[in-house]
Amino acid sequence: MKECNQCGKCCTKYGNGGLSVSEDEIKFWDVFRPEIYDYVNDGKIWMDPSTGKQLELCPWLRKQPNQNIYTCDIYYDRPDDCKYYPVTIEQMIKDECEMIESRDLANPDQAQKTLDKLMIDSRPPFE
Repeated sequence: MKECNQCGKCCTKYGNGGLSVSEDEIKFWDVFRPEIYDYVNDGKIWMDPSTGKQLELCPWLRKQPNQNIYTCDIYYDRPDDCKYYPVTIEQMIKDECEMIESRDLANPDQAQKTLDKLMIDSRPPFE
């Protein structure tokens, strides 16, 4: 399995209403990160503060000029859904994640173990 190359596929795929957020995350943003909280509406995230409509992309996603690299302006305070991604090899395949290699496809059980080790600091292991 390759290191993440910041291709942005996960962010662009799930940024349009595909993420959930906990009440604790919303409360944290309300108190400590009001600029993030401004994009919360009725428990949903990445809503336009002016119109209340769902944004097409996460407002914190930045594409680096002249590169196919994306960064996150709220990386340390991003939603748990973002922190935990990817959870399964199947999810990575479906999302065309660029971390997947042919050897991972040949041995998905081992690939899942490798993924769980890579993600140990970001999320609980998949069981």
